[in-house]
Order: sequence, then C-alpha cells, then structure tokens
Amino acid sequence: MSIDILKAKQQFKEYVKDYNPEDEKIKLKIKHIERVAENSKRIATHLKLDQEDIELAELIGLLHDIGRFEQVRLYHTFVDKDSINHGEYGVKILFEDGLIRKFIEDDKFDKIIKLAILNHNRADIEKGLTERENLHAKIIRDADKADIFTVLVSGDKKAIWEKEDLSNDKISDEIYREFIEDKRINYKERQTSADILVSHFNYVYDLNFEETKKIIKENKYIDKLYERFKFNDKETMRRFNEIYRLAKEQIENN
Repeated sequence: MSIDILKAKQQFKEYVKDYNPEDEKIKLKIKHIERVAENSKRIATHLKLDQEDIELAELIGLLHDIGRFEQVRLYHTFVDKDSINHGEYGVKILFEDGLIRKFIEDDKFDKIIKLAILNHNRADIEKGLTERENLHAKIIRDADKADIFTVLVSGDKKAIWEKEDLSNDKISDEIYREFIEDKRINYKERQTSADILVSHFNYVYDLNFEETKKIIKENKYIDKLYERFKFNDKETMRRFNEIYRLAKEQIENN
C-alpha cells in the first residue's frame, strides 16, 4: 500500500480545524508545517530517492510538528523547556493515541516516521539508526531548519521570541563563545531572547545537504534575519555583526 499524500494533507487540514485559526502561533505553525513538507519533498527529490521515499519524506514533514498545537493550547508557548518536548509529544499523539492511522493506513513506515519526529528537534540524531531511518531524520532536520528561517524573517516577533523588542537584550558571553568556538549552542545556557536569536543563526552549522543551503541562499534568509535586529548595547551589536558574517560565510561555502 503506497502513501496517499493528498489524503494526508487533507487530514492535516481537518486536524488543525480544532485550533483557533486567529491565534498567531497556530497560524504561523500551520504555514510552517506546509512549507517543511515541501522542503522535505524538494530535498528528497534532489537526492534522487525513489517515489516512496520522496512521499515518505513529505509525510514526515507534514507530521513533524503535530505536537505543537496541543503545546500552544495548553501552554501558550513554543519554548519546550517551559512546557513539553514537542517532538516527543507529537509521537505520543500519533502512536500512543493512534492518530497516525488517519494519515496513513499502512503501519510499515511507523518506525521511520516515529524516529524522524523524535530526532528532528534533538541536539543530535541518536545512534543506532538504520541507513534509511538516519536519512529521513537528516531530511526532516534540514527541511525544518530551512523553513524556520522563513518564520524568523517574516513572523510575528512576540510569537517567536516571546517579546516584540529585542533592542535592549544582550548576547551572553557563553552563548557567543559557543557560536564562535564550538559551532553549536547548548540551549540550556540561553539567558535572553538575543541568545535564542543566536541559536537560530547557529543552524547553519548543522545542515546535512547542499540543497538545504541552496534554499537558504535563494531566499537570502541570513541577510533578512540580520536586518530585522539592531541592539543598543555596543558589544552585543559587535557580536551580532560577527555572528552574521560567519553564518553568511558558512552558507556561501560549498
């Protein structure tokens, strides 16, 4: 039995009807998920995968953030540390509560879908996955990060960073050091909304496919995100300029 991606998309539309369409967070997340599904399809197609894996990648894109809607309804935030792990909660809704069967009747892809969703928002992909499981985990991580930039450059600031004005924020010493030296951010160390912004720029160091870089370059996401912010603190602005320079350099390099 093949994947009926059109049916899955229709089911997604039915599922989100239960949530307030006027809520900026809900609106933002619906659009994000639809674009991530398209990014996943594009990356999988560029990798010359067979039709089944292209459709599977697109389905995972559609399902990867399914836990976000209950997260917003219950906690009014996208910040996992202040609420729930949205990847784990999505897996619970799909596989413990049985929602997955509304999206796909066949259970032969369940393990790949589950592992991809669980690993899409972790610091690293867990060890021990099969080649196919690891591939789909990498595709959704890239597709998600590429579109998070879309949200970051055009979305409502308060919905994303929990505040509308970041101009008086500072980039903390440890987060700046991690970006410059480690090329990875420990999310538990983030103290300010500006630190969260830095962690978004850091996505450029955790991409798996050249096609993902191409999506980011095509849309000028690094430039657009940089241009959205100015900081009053001189040292923070200096740090932000350097972060932008390095992030742009990373995306431009093949």
